[in-house]
Amino acid sequence: MPKTLIAGNWKLQKTQAEAKEFLAEFLPALENTPSDRHVLLCPTFTSLAAVAQNLPGSRVRLGAQNIHWEDSGAYTGEVSGPMLVELCVSYAIVGHSERRQYFGETDETVNWRLKAAQRHQITPILCVGETKAQRDAGQTEAVVSAQLERALAGIEPQNLVVAYEPIWAIGTGDTCEAAEANRVIGLIRAQLPDQDVTIQYGGSVKPSNVDEIMAQPEINGALVGGASLAPQDFARLVNYQ
Repeated sequence: MPKTLIAGNWKLQKTQAEAKEFLAEFLPALENTPSDRHVLLCPTFTSLAAVAQNLPGSRVRLGAQNIHWEDSGAYTGEVSGPMLVELCVSYAIVGHSERRQYFGETDETVNWRLKAAQRHQITPILCVGETKAQRDAGQTEAVVSAQLERALAGIEPQNLVVAYEPIWAIGTGDTCEAAEANRVIGLIRAQLPDQDVTIQYGGSVKPSNVDEIMAQPEINGALVGGASLAPQDFARLVNYQ
């Protein structure tokens, strides 16, 4: 049975002080959250330690926004698995569309990063999704399928989360219709060797649409950007009805 995972990706937001302020308001809002819902925060690298120090005894797990494929070396600006393990990081986002768009990430480097995460017992969250032009051209299924095939070569299917994030819906306010997101996620699941993999939806998830999204049978969670920055908004997502 796939577990439910609601994850907040803070991207390039929040200082250490702001992260602590967020947690002071957010953590008390989880007192009545159902026990079968897993909660994850992925802050900036500079805030990982500050957030980790405030999580013991809470419901929240710690995630990183990336992981390098090597454990050490001349890779300026990267972060490695041993560095993340030292901070009690248990998840890492891999292949986010912003990494692909702005920093040259490819399906090959995504595959390397996935393997590195699993090597260090960190669960990778693999992001896949199509652009607006690809969707308009009827290429959604082919694009997502190809991303999965290339990224998952040699990957352990039992230690994995997949996030379907249609690129045209990320940060635009233009959410993919819940039924359509459910359809694509069903196609993703059919391509995976393990049917119990958690598959999230991401792309302008907010308090006004989370209930409908999470009611879909194939969707096991959400990878949330902007709506994870305000503690009460993110608490509403975690406590969806």
